[in-house]
Amino acid sequence: MDEALAELAEHIASTLSTEVVSTEIEFHELMVTVERDSIVKVLTFLRDDTNCGFRVLIDIGGVDWPQREQRFDVVYNLLSLTHNQRVRVKIQTDERQAVPTVADVFSAAGWYEREAWDMYGIMFSGHPDLRRLLTDYGFEGHPLRKDFPLTGHVELRYDDEQKRVVYEPVKLTQEFRTFDFLSPWEGAKYILPSDEKAEGEG
Repeated sequence: MDEALAELAEHIASTLSTEVVSTEIEFHELMVTVERDSIVKVLTFLRDDTNCGFRVLIDIGGVDWPQREQRFDVVYNLLSLTHNQRVRVKIQTDERQAVPTVADVFSAAGWYEREAWDMYGIMFSGHPDLRRLLTDYGFEGHPLRKDFPLTGHVELRYDDEQKRVVYEPVKLTQEFRTFDFLSPWEGAKYILPSDEKAEGEG
């Protein structure tokens, strides 16, 4: 299997020599890193080339590396039913540089790109309808970024007096801040049901 992937990697890298940054095979999977602005050309080639035939876009995902200058990886997972192969295509971008949309290459990409914008704040230029998909319209920030606060910025609730949904800053009531987690090293500080029998046997 790795031999076939190595041949495929060589074919892609030689045909798209100026667009492909690197290719690697790990865990029997081929990953191709390409230049951000070449993503439309690369995915069109992978879809239409007879040796590739990657006609199914499985999904598009994001990865946040906040310590990097190009903090985001955008990952495209493709499937070839003809050759029974998969390929992962990866590009890098940041908060300001928009990634060209691939919605014209794979129609399903529109939804995945909206999700990446909503969750990470990755922008896609040329997208026909880039707006939030999973969070509320008034939501602040992008919740899958590593620097997003765990409690969020605001919370919403329905106000009976105003008869509408209202947004308020997050406030954690003190009684909900005392978490009773058991430490595997220290053990419980109280007697659990049936523990009194075990102590009596000693």
